[in-house]
Amino acid sequence: MTARRRKELKVLIRQAAIQRAVRRIARQIERDFRGQRVHLIGVLKGACIFLSDLIREIHLDVSLDFMAVASYGKDQQSSGQVRLLKDLDTSIEGLNVILVEDILDTGLTLNYLFRILEQRKPRTLRIAALLDKPSRRIIPQVQAHYLGFKIPNEFVVGYGLDYAERYRNLRDVCVLAQPPE
Repeated sequence: MTARRRKELKVLIRQAAIQRAVRRIARQIERDFRGQRVHLIGVLKGACIFLSDLIREIHLDVSLDFMAVASYGKDQQSSGQVRLLKDLDTSIEGLNVILVEDILDTGLTLNYLFRILEQRKPRTLRIAALLDKPSRRIIPQVQAHYLGFKIPNEFVVGYGLDYAERYRNLRDVCVLAQPPE
């Protein structure tokens, strides 16, 4: 990490701890769906790294699809408006669906997606999130069934999370002290 990056970033969760959490979540999913198929839906782009690690740790019959939404743009604050940019490629009717998200923040995005997916009649519908910022929750009933870490109200990047499409490739989850220019 360069000197400039060290000033911008403070490690919040190290890669080793993230990998332990991913394995723990995978074991929980295996216990809950023993012998059944699960269908993971990754929320692009942020969840892609978490989803990649998670799917390799789940020892069940697993299928995969993606959705993409926008609510942040290039800001550190959610706009409050969620837009669907990419919908599913296949039906989820009758499937055990786990919506995989990088961070549960205000709850607006996951509430929006959960409502859309419920209408498509999955057998079960659950949420897996790597991170949870409960202090920012606007919609308190939105909770993750499978959770990696609760974190403070800090703007975080790395392990798929970004600021203006930067920092996704960091192996750790880091607090972004000040936005770069």
